[in-house]
Amino acid sequence: MTKVIGICFKEGGKVYDFGFDPEKFSDLKLGEAVIVDTVNGPEYGLVAFEKHEILEHELAAPLKQILRRATPQDEAIIAKNRQREKEAFAFCQECIERREIEMNLVSVECNFDGSKLLFYFTHEGRLDFRELVKDLAARFHTRIELRQIGVRDEAKMIGGLGTCGRSFCCSSCMKDFATVSMKMAKDQGLSLNPTKISGACGRLMCCLKYEDEAYKELLRIVPGVGAVVETEEGIGTVVSVSLLHKKIKVKHDNMGEGAAREYNAETVRVVKPAKTGRRQEYYTPEQESTNTPESEEET
Repeated sequence: MTKVIGICFKEGGKVYDFGFDPEKFSDLKLGEAVIVDTVNGPEYGLVAFEKHEILEHELAAPLKQILRRATPQDEAIIAKNRQREKEAFAFCQECIERREIEMNLVSVECNFDGSKLLFYFTHEGRLDFRELVKDLAARFHTRIELRQIGVRDEAKMIGGLGTCGRSFCCSSCMKDFATVSMKMAKDQGLSLNPTKISGACGRLMCCLKYEDEAYKELLRIVPGVGAVVETEEGIGTVVSVSLLHKKIKVKHDNMGEGAAREYNAETVRVVKPAKTGRRQEYYTPEQESTNTPESEEET
């Protein structure tokens, strides 16, 4: 096991593990600013995870080190770099419009020592931006790098509010993008309307991943709609499912049309599984009573 401290270089950004001198940095607190060694030289970062232990095989080789705590002079450099980023963004936008380049400039980053400006943009397909790089290099006299990113990365950088009213997961709590599929929405019984399950980036919402494992386990335990099950009342067919409550509604042959009885999924035995690919009809027990007066009379 190796003791490390997690450092991120911007709010909501990916967290990287760094080694440290226990005598100097073991008391570092969350949010404290430090200068760390990276492949691109010294960089300014914030403590995202206090000291913790990880397995040797999980380490990124070679493990870089925390150099020192950030000083007021370092903070002044960062403030200067932030102002330079704003100027670079405005100038690059002017060049894009003047040269009529079809690209969407998203963000600009200046490394700690000011030796490189990194421009992030989105565009469908490939793009020739050599003349734009010349304009930027002539203006700022430093190394220029343009990096094409996807729409999910764009949403992460810009940020915003999701349909839940909270900040985008990708720009707040998520450190890495997870693979999200339409099957996750189906398993959770959500509307398959793209406008309902897509985020501001136009891709499937990242939060579909959060409860995916729990739904997979519930789907393994709870019979699906159309399954034939054996209950204490006899054989019947599952007509609806309350997945999170582990409850199902079963229609028996001796019941009238529309009548069904509710059971705990763990108390029934599956005689014939539901057909795969059939969409689940989910409900919550609070939405309707177990037996209506009509069903009581018919049973």
